[in-house]
Amino acid sequence: MEFKQLWLEYKDHLQQFLLSRVDNRADVDDLLQEILLKTYQHLNTVQKPEKLLSWLFQIARNTLIDYYRKSEVETSRFNIIKGAMLTNSEPEQYEQVRRELSNCIRPFLNQLPDKYREALEMVDLQGISQKELALELGVSYSAAKSRVQRGRSLLKEKFHECCKYKLDVRGNLIDYQVKANGC
Repeated sequence: MEFKQLWLEYKDHLQQFLLSRVDNRADVDDLLQEILLKTYQHLNTVQKPEKLLSWLFQIARNTLIDYYRKSEVETSRFNIIKGAMLTNSEPEQYEQVRRELSNCIRPFLNQLPDKYREALEMVDLQGISQKELALELGVSYSAAKSRVQRGRSLLKEKFHECCKYKLDVRGNLIDYQVKANGC
């Protein structure tokens, strides 16, 4: 595919992807320009044309991670599972990323008490609603919500003990590193 055609076809998708993660429009424009340059410089390295969209969004993700590393943006909002799993509105090529990040979280989940682990697996990994969780477990809706909230809090603590992490402005996980204590 020719560079100009590629850019015209996917620029708006990339822009929406960035706008969903960065609140500052000027920063989004700068990031888009950087992605444009990287795409132009490396388009000839793409070996499988059918993977072009995945490749392009990988450049966008890496550029976004670099942006947050440089700016050291931190936020108090945190939803580790939702951030790790990304959103369903993103392109299908993120399915592999979702699986990989889900697998990284699994050891932390396994350390939680069963009632919290089960609640998080059902709501955040399987995607059932908290009302459905309450029915499935035979508990009140309030109890189900409490289990999910407490489970997320415990999971966040476990993750914080073992990892340094970066979040986007919406509290989604975009990067992490294991701490030296080797959890």
